[in-house]
Amino acid sequence: MSQFALFGKRRFAPFFCTQALAAFNDNAFRNALLMLVAFQLGLDDHAASLYTNLAPALFIVPFFLFSATAGQLAEKFEKTRIIRWVKLFEILAMVIAAAGFITHHVALLLVVLFMMGVHSTVFGPIKYAILPQALKPGELVGGNGLVEMGTQLAMLIGMIAGNELMRVAGVGPWLASGATIGVAVVGYLASRAIPPAPATAPGLKLNWNPFSETARVIGITHADRAVWNAVLGISWFWFFGTVLIAQLPIYTRETLGGNGSVYTLVLTLFSVGSGVGALLCEKLSSRRVEIGLVPLGAFGLTVFGVDLYFARHGISATRGLDWLAFLHGAGSWRIVLDLTLIGMFAGLYVVPLFAFVQARAPREKLSRIIAGNNIMNAIFIVAAAGFGLGLYALGLDAAQIFLGAALLNVLVAAYIFTLVPEFIMRFITWVLVNTLYRVRAEGGQNIPEEGPALLVCNHVSFMDPLLLMANLRRPARFVMYYKIFNVPLLQFVFRTAKAIPIAGQKEDPQVLQQAYDAIDAALADGEVVCIFPEGALTRDGDMAPFRPGVEKILARRPVPVVPMALRGLWGSMWSRRDSTLQRSRLPRRFRARVELVVDAPVSPEHASAASLEARVRELRGDMA
Repeated sequence: MSQFALFGKRRFAPFFCTQALAAFNDNAFRNALLMLVAFQLGLDDHAASLYTNLAPALFIVPFFLFSATAGQLAEKFEKTRIIRWVKLFEILAMVIAAAGFITHHVALLLVVLFMMGVHSTVFGPIKYAILPQALKPGELVGGNGLVEMGTQLAMLIGMIAGNELMRVAGVGPWLASGATIGVAVVGYLASRAIPPAPATAPGLKLNWNPFSETARVIGITHADRAVWNAVLGISWFWFFGTVLIAQLPIYTRETLGGNGSVYTLVLTLFSVGSGVGALLCEKLSSRRVEIGLVPLGAFGLTVFGVDLYFARHGISATRGLDWLAFLHGAGSWRIVLDLTLIGMFAGLYVVPLFAFVQARAPREKLSRIIAGNNIMNAIFIVAAAGFGLGLYALGLDAAQIFLGAALLNVLVAAYIFTLVPEFIMRFITWVLVNTLYRVRAEGGQNIPEEGPALLVCNHVSFMDPLLLMANLRRPARFVMYYKIFNVPLLQFVFRTAKAIPIAGQKEDPQVLQQAYDAIDAALADGEVVCIFPEGALTRDGDMAPFRPGVEKILARRPVPVVPMALRGLWGSMWSRRDSTLQRSRLPRRFRARVELVVDAPVSPEHASAASLEARVRELRGDMA
């Protein structure tokens, strides 16, 4: 099922509309306010600068003050009820904003800006914590991609609408007021259709002290190292994006020599690119949480961020170009491509991180972890503002600041990926598997979503563990021959994936016993373990009899057994050659079409080596 089919589901569509309308209104209001202050009130440069710099601070302060409380509320109470109260609060804020717009009361509008910061602060933990409750595991990446795409486009349309409505002579404040109130009302009506999302920690005792609760929320977020570093990765995305967006007006005017229409164009390119990248995540990840895309996204941000500097830097000799004149200029299409691809790789970078946090974090703590994420995002956004202002004060222009952020991205990404090798491991796995094979997987939903399970599969090539690793929706501990485990380069992948090396009884009985103990411990911890009961790679493309080791595992720890079969691997890259048919000189198949078929679980009392072998043979069909 395509991710777009979620638009036909009540468990997703009303929520999508609600959050997209909220993103629209946030940006429409803020840009209408900035247009009013900067161009229509006749303020001197000092006063206008004061208000325009105060506005972002007022919007971000609630994230520091109230994120921890918002996370608690989202855990303790039913989420859709909170969403509806938040939307009523938004309607009230927009009514007050209308009074401010019409009377040109700037202080009142700044109060509304603070209120909208509170609105976003409370809505944030619910926005991402509700998705794992509403979506199936296989829909999580696609759903996050749609939300990110919708958010980016809604923000873009909101920015343009806020600017353009306020510019209409004579009635601009009335039009902006009517639009924001109308959108808030429609958002509330959409929220009425969101299905209930039960409280995940109804017994939670609320702590109303924002300082102690913030410290506790950060501690909860930091508890799982992989989740914490994913949060740091998301926060870095906000740092990079804030630096980019903050410099775009100056970059447009000074480096590109463009007017407001060119600024709108570059915003559109970045937003559309982000939306495309977000949507691509489901296709590239085969509908699983694929954090291997994160290093790819980070790589793209640096490459095209650096190229944006070399495409054009310095002060433009011309000024006031409209968007059409800009596109006809020399080298402009390279800039268009760079901005679009920066946005696309940003989408590839951030969507898997959000999905990873949602999938890995404990359900009863997810809202508070999202709140911790929002606090870290706010810190990084403030740091980004300081970074841009500091480099600008040192005399760097916008293109040079872009270059600095792109190069800094290398260091930050290396730091995160070094702390959590799982990101690089998944990236290597994703690249290898998608380079060597074209894989179609079916039946993945048969693997239990929670609890222990033993997976059994035929063994055709040295790449079998990596191929399965890239296509199973739950992480699995693979049991593999210790000599394959110790293959250079791949050893890093296998160790990071916590694979379990095994040897034959005659070869090394101590390694064998350690393997059985590790398998039992993993199953006791509720993990998924995958074994290849043939005990060795096929030498002729046919399956060997299953060894009794599977029965020893089940006798010690009875768990559901999931039969699986790999098809089409024989004769491909990294399978043995069929010397019996004198085919040793024939080239191996590159980019082979491979199928993974996953069968329904078998209860442990009905699982034997012989019956499982027969089932895998049946699944395997006539192909190896």
